Amino acid sequence: MGTTAKGYRQLRTGGVVTASILAALAFSAPAQAAPLALTPWPASVEQGSGKLLVASGSVIAVPAGDADAAEAAQLLADHVKRASGLVLDAGSGAGSGAGSGAGSAAGSSGAAPIRFERDAAISGSEAYRLTVTSGGAVISASGKSGFIYGAMTLLQLLTADAGSAGKSASVPVLTIQDSPRFSWRGVMVDPSRHFQPMELVYAIVDRMVEVKLNTLHFHLSDDQGWRFEVKRYPELTRIGAWRLPPDTGGAIGPRSGGFYTQEQLKALVAYAAERGITVVPEIDLPGHAQALVASYPEVGVLGDRPAVSHDWGVNPWLFNPNDAGMTFVRNVLDELMEVFPSQFIHIGGDEAVKDQWERSPEVQSQMRKLGIKTENEMQSWMIDRFGEYLAQHGRRLIGWDEILEGGLPASASVMSWRGEQGAVDAANAGHDVVLTPAPNLYLDNLESTLPDEAPGRISIQTMEAVYRYDPMPKGIDAAKAKHVLGVQGNAWSEYIVTPWQLQHKLFPRVGALAETAWSPVVTGEKDYPGFLARLTPQIQRWKQGGFEVSDSAFGVAFTPTQTRAAQLDAKSIGVALANQASYGTIRYTLDGKAPAAKSPAYAKALVVKPGTVVTAASFAPDGTQLSAPRRYDTARETLLTSTASTLVACPRGAQGLRVPLTADATANGPAYNVNIFDTCQADDHAPLAHAKTITVSVARLPRNYGLAHEASALIEHFAVTTHGELVISAGCRAAEKAANRKQKEHAPMPGATVLATFALPDPDASPQQYTFTANLPDRPELKDEADVCFQFTSPLSDPFYAVEKVVYGEKAK
Repeated sequence: MGTTAKGYRQLRTGGVVTASILAALAFSAPAQAAPLALTPWPASVEQGSGKLLVASGSVIAVPAGDADAAEAAQLLADHVKRASGLVLDAGSGAGSGAGSGAGSAAGSSGAAPIRFERDAAISGSEAYRLTVTSGGAVISASGKSGFIYGAMTLLQLLTADAGSAGKSASVPVLTIQDSPRFSWRGVMVDPSRHFQPMELVYAIVDRMVEVKLNTLHFHLSDDQGWRFEVKRYPELTRIGAWRLPPDTGGAIGPRSGGFYTQEQLKALVAYAAERGITVVPEIDLPGHAQALVASYPEVGVLGDRPAVSHDWGVNPWLFNPNDAGMTFVRNVLDELMEVFPSQFIHIGGDEAVKDQWERSPEVQSQMRKLGIKTENEMQSWMIDRFGEYLAQHGRRLIGWDEILEGGLPASASVMSWRGEQGAVDAANAGHDVVLTPAPNLYLDNLESTLPDEAPGRISIQTMEAVYRYDPMPKGIDAAKAKHVLGVQGNAWSEYIVTPWQLQHKLFPRVGALAETAWSPVVTGEKDYPGFLARLTPQIQRWKQGGFEVSDSAFGVAFTPTQTRAAQLDAKSIGVALANQASYGTIRYTLDGKAPAAKSPAYAKALVVKPGTVVTAASFAPDGTQLSAPRRYDTARETLLTSTASTLVACPRGAQGLRVPLTADATANGPAYNVNIFDTCQADDHAPLAHAKTITVSVARLPRNYGLAHEASALIEHFAVTTHGELVISAGCRAAEKAANRKQKEHAPMPGATVLATFALPDPDASPQQYTFTANLPDRPELKDEADVCFQFTSPLSDPFYAVEKVVYGEKAK
């Protein structure tokens, strides 16, 4: 099949598809040519006929004395070598000429087939032009960043074909003229909740530049840890950088934490700058300040000294905005600005519950003297003072959208996270904004419902959802659109403990983010399958050197075609296979072996004998494996088992989190889907007509949540044993609907059929995981496909509980 308009839907000039370009492509492209594997897609591509061959050892030429071009050339050589093994010589090409004979392997005669040129006529520091002929490739730019991004585009073209690794590469003849849609193309990394090694941050920077992301927002302080060395205030890292884990019963575990020295951070800033990336630091105030107050209680409000927090969420400790407190923060900002030369300094401003300020005679007196009526206005005053101070040093303040609540200071820019309204309001008032709304761009959200997903928030944000998000809200006046600086994805680290988990959350969804942030607006519907085809080679580049890239978009999910009860009674079992992206080919085996590129292709629902294990994975059109193999076991014991991933919320709430066994667990499993406001899980397809016994595996989890004003939403159940019970009931959904308020207050599941009740053991004298087993009552009303609720009634002062697994047995014990 030849090149089609659909295959090149996103070839465009200035955001508009042009018939002339499509016609040229259709004429010159060889049969079966794939779309250029470029992510993000450039502003303009004109493809010609022929190709440039680049051999190992080829020289990269740069203008004599042009340090920016030399750095970009070395960056190109380093990334090409890591991705494919192809060696380019960036060290001996200063001032060299370009070109080799048409059709020859460029570089074989010692000429420079790749050349960087400074061109002042190219408008924009990040803009570039890449011209490829059969004789050579020329990257032209007026600024350093343009050289870098031109180099990264050529990198993608040189390494699109993994089959020629280390030998030579061919690049199609073309001209690319490119510049970004937005100037802020960011990723936020949060080492405050869980400290991450600096080596990981370097690795993320290396992968960001490949897709032209240019801002690393570094969240360096929060309730759970202070990560920035302040030489004037050493207690911030001696005390504030370390915390103990939350209680799960028994002995308390070891402390965790860490911090970055100023020298480490300066080196990171320099390394990132060489790759066109600005590091924007954040010190969060006035809330999320518990680590600060734990280190220096004199800058707190009420004089107490809390421990560094191990609770996720919103905690009450605030910074004191008196003269001493403001001076303290200005001194911190002085050292912060010395390390970080970024134009923007992030001051936080989010989730600062004002109860401490409300109860402080000192703060209330200060407000009266200033003529300030509300605590939100007091925060606005504080933000304005810091904005003025930063402006005196040639910097700009940016904060989360809560800084709008007391009246936005004239000096402030806004990072809109609570949806888009903050960005709309701020931009229309003439303030610059960055779109980073939850849940759309919160990359700590799960990417899929696959049972092997690592912990995180359960508001599923697929790669396609990130790809289709447009960071230009409709409510912003057209004349104010210039105030939208760009877009950012955030990875909050409450449930990101290890480097593997952080990489897994960010990649490959940052590829979709990069496309949104860089590429021009598409007329009509965006071509998601085309994007995936272009992203696949970039995923392989990211994976070089063992970097973790999530396969959630491509992982195979299994859906039975029969009810659970029918499966248990059937002589054959049906199962449908799919991946989230609806991309590539699913291949499977029935013998327990991992599928390969030549394994049978899935076409319709499989019908297998009970006991068969179906193993499946997704493959790209070129045979590249897109996902790890996943298994569906039809053994009878498996069909009689429900896991934490298949259990759902009980009638009184929703599952909002997927949590690990301990707050600092480094393993990706086990993980539990929970509702932290009511510790109850439900199995909506319990095979009770087949079951004679029930065995429940239980885990005791940390109750480490700062709920602030949402604490009243917690549901407390009356416990009738010392440490509460696990009450297992059938028919709980109908019973909940029929019960009145008084009945609900008295019983966990009023009116439901109680199947079993187990007294919970003393948390301090029992293991964290254990099982309960009971014979089920012989009741005629117990049917298959029943809903069964597992309600825990432990006190709210204790750790909370979750079901890890339920096994229904067919023989009474």
